[in-house]
This record gives sequence, structure tokens and C-alpha cells, in this order.
Amino acid sequence: MKLSGGVEWALHCCVVLTVAADPVSAARLATLHDVSPSYLAKQLQALSRAGLVHSVQGKTGGYVLSRKPAEVSVLDVVRAVDGSSPAFVCTEIRQRGPLGTPPEQCTAQCPIARAMGAADAAWRASLAAVTIADLASSVETDSGPEALPAVAAWLARDPD
Repeated sequence: MKLSGGVEWALHCCVVLTVAADPVSAARLATLHDVSPSYLAKQLQALSRAGLVHSVQGKTGGYVLSRKPAEVSVLDVVRAVDGSSPAFVCTEIRQRGPLGTPPEQCTAQCPIARAMGAADAAWRASLAAVTIADLASSVETDSGPEALPAVAAWLARDPD
């Protein structure tokens, strides 16, 4: 399954928001990750439309998680950014061409569609089983115990 780069950016932002004491602006998140502010803003808007983050207005405004990190799955973020359409859509190619199978003989789903559907379901179940809290707790193991506290300290500093 191929996902857009926006999914990666959105997931990183969600993990960062787990340690933010205050709302974090899209511009600050873009600087932290060294990514395009306008593209990142689109991902944050998608997360907001899905109810995963919400924006706080004002001079010290920005984004905060709308739910506890343990209540937001990786699949929630994927759906928010890339949509919920299946990765594979069967076009019933078996019914086409000079030797196509007549529709009335197609009494079961195409075996290719079954295999792809099962793969899609497994992939989605795997992503649904991992939460933002799981990702955040893995940062200590994967990037060191100082990684998220350093992010929190960086976020707490005045950006000017």
C-alpha cells in the first residue's frame, strides 16, 4: 500500500503534540520537521476535519490533539490524510475481452479481488492496532530517552 508523504508528516505532528504543553502553530511544526509550511498546514487541516486535532485561535494559538493519544490510531490519521478508499478496486476485468466470463457466471467475487480485499483488511487492522501513544512510547527506544523531552523543551522556547 502506498501512502502519501502527508501521512508521515501528520503522524510525526501527532506524536509531537503529545509532549506539547501549549498549542503549536503549523509554522512551528514545519520548522521542527524542516518541511513545507503550506503542505504541512494542509495535513493539519485534514486532521482537524477528522476531529483528531483542533486549532486554538489567538496569538499563542496552534494545534492540540483532540483526543488522548491512546485514542487515536495510525489508521485514523491515514484516513484523515489519504481518505478511506480501498487500495484496490476490482473492475471485473474477467468479464471483458473476447473470452470474458458472462456476468451471470460470476457468482462469487473475483479471486484477485478477494486476495486484495483480505490484504487491505489486514493492513487496516494492523494500523488500527497502533496508537499515537504507542508511537510516542517507541520514540524513547528508537531515538533515545532525551528525544521527546528535547522536542518539548524546543516547543516551549519562544520562537523569536
